[in-house]
Amino acid sequence: MNIYLDCFLSFAKIGAFTIGGGYAMIPVVHKEVVEKKKWVTEEEFVDMLSVAQAIPGAWAVNIATFIGYKLRKNKGSLIAALGAILPSFLIILLIAMFFTQFQDNVWVNKAFKAIRPAVVALIAVPVFTTARQVKINAKTIIIPIAAAILISLFGVSPVYIILIAGIGGLIYGCFFDQPKKNRV
Repeated sequence: MNIYLDCFLSFAKIGAFTIGGGYAMIPVVHKEVVEKKKWVTEEEFVDMLSVAQAIPGAWAVNIATFIGYKLRKNKGSLIAALGAILPSFLIILLIAMFFTQFQDNVWVNKAFKAIRPAVVALIAVPVFTTARQVKINAKTIIIPIAAAILISLFGVSPVYIILIAGIGGLIYGCFFDQPKKNRV
């Protein structure tokens, strides 16, 4: 199959059938691009995941753009991003056209309430998967716990958490995570 069509269809399928978007898509994207298609390695995926979350824009579009670029540069990134965007756009358009007719329907409300716990589970899975992939251990578990507490209890912006973590990682990498003969 043509790589452009394959890339478009893969991300269109992910975009069309992943309820919850964003973080709920991580295991589906991982399965498709790492395990099934082998377009990126585990390590590349974790790196792309980190950057896609840290830059502005929708996570799914960012990761699709990165993977498309890796496969076929600019044209690949455009095709992959369109694949990720188009299903959501069409679904939202249909919902916007017809939702007002169904928003007070008791069955529609019950369906949305039933979906919520599944979305929470879909978001929780990538947290644990990513923790394993980045080798979170007893020493490093304090970092995500502290970040979660700062964000949820004290209202600290995730932007500051990302900046502090990046600076901290840079300092650690430069001064503490090198063989003694290579230290600055």
